[in-house]
Amino acid sequence: MTCRSETPKAGIPPSCGACPTFEDNLCDAFTRAAAESQPPCLQPHDHTALARRTIWRAGETIDRVPVICQGWAATAITLSDGRRQILSFLLPGDVVSSVAIFETASRCSVEAITDVRYRSFPRADIKEALSRRPDLLAILSRLWAAEAVRADRLAIDLGRRGAAERVASLILHLAQRLLKRGMMQGQTMDFPLRQHHIADAAGLTVVHVGNVLAEFRRAGLVEINGRALTIADPVALRRVAEAP
Repeated sequence: MTCRSETPKAGIPPSCGACPTFEDNLCDAFTRAAAESQPPCLQPHDHTALARRTIWRAGETIDRVPVICQGWAATAITLSDGRRQILSFLLPGDVVSSVAIFETASRCSVEAITDVRYRSFPRADIKEALSRRPDLLAILSRLWAAEAVRADRLAIDLGRRGAAERVASLILHLAQRLLKRGMMQGQTMDFPLRQHHIADAAGLTVVHVGNVLAEFRRAGLVEINGRALTIADPVALRRVAEAP
């Protein structure tokens, strides 16, 4: 992971100054608004969650809006028979859900895939700050647009793409998001997902995912070594995913 090295600005915690996404997301705007406001508002709370722990459950009431600082998490909906659909993977800089700014109950569960550090801001203070800070609304609008794009991609993957196409699309999409955060080393990325995560995100069985990944490795498309995945042939992988 590549982190910014510049000295943190006044009012910005040192840990935030090293975050590769801090100046590009809502967390930066919230923190600056908190530092500039009189009387103080938007006071953040820092939290940690261990890997494989559920951070929130669907329907749970929450009065704060969380932003992922470090680690990977996932939002998911579990059906009554135990089947689960992962809706999105949360990376550093992601708001768990921008809808949480306006709704008091979580629509889905949030699970820590790795150890996760996150920061939360009071919902009431955010709503009040939105009325005074047009820059917050502009950033929030970009988040809504990005969430809509991810939802559209998921619908296309599940509705029209085959198994290999879905897995290739997921890998490429994650690589694109990590690249924007400066968290790629060439074509290699941190990849803490296990086959059951991919299966739940792609609407496949674990066995099917294992077969697809094995075929990708045999074809020289990807290399997986522990928690690292390398896209060995990006052109061919995009061709499999039918990505533009």
